[in-house]
Amino acid sequence: MTAAKPAPDTDWAATTEQQVLDAALNLAPTQGWTSAMATAAGALCGLSAGETELLLPQGPADLAALLCRRHDAQTLKTLAAVDPKTLKVRERIARGVEARLDAACANEAAERRLTGFLALPPNLPLAARLAWESADVLWRWGGDVATDENHYSKRVLLAGILTGALAIRLSSGRDAALAFTDRRIANVMAFEKWKATTKFRPTAFVTAVAESLGRMRFGA
Repeated sequence: MTAAKPAPDTDWAATTEQQVLDAALNLAPTQGWTSAMATAAGALCGLSAGETELLLPQGPADLAALLCRRHDAQTLKTLAAVDPKTLKVRERIARGVEARLDAACANEAAERRLTGFLALPPNLPLAARLAWESADVLWRWGGDVATDENHYSKRVLLAGILTGALAIRLSSGRDAALAFTDRRIANVMAFEKWKATTKFRPTAFVTAVAESLGRMRFGA
């Protein structure tokens, strides 16, 4: 019997993307989150400018998405030791936000430059999409199974909390960010209680927003 062939290597593109991202994290604190930085990061990995562009057509935007998704994955690893079913909903979200902030700030200097990049007007749609993805990751970890308008409203609210908490973490430190998170979660829980007692239903405007988010997520 012939020996089994070894499993093929991990997809080259995915592996190389992560290598370029690692290089970018070292360059970004001094060079900024720019196209030139993306090209320089590729060069450190042995790629020509053309090869880097082929791998990362959107340059710094592609690296931003890769980093945010890496942080989401790291967050889930941290939360793997936590059983969300043992926590109240507000505790699940607080724990999830805390883990996500810690993941982002493991590379704090690079994260600062990334935050500035995402705050630029042309990059706001990307920032919104990545915040939505992170919120979705946390809600799914927390056991959310909503398929109605609550699916969207929960993620919109949590994306706002994540964005605000990260800004405070970078400017004022971890304790201030966690205090902000607790206050915002309390606000959301009060709103949810009000919805339940008043039998609140989305207006046509909110429904339109939910439909737009659905198209963003699933395509037209």
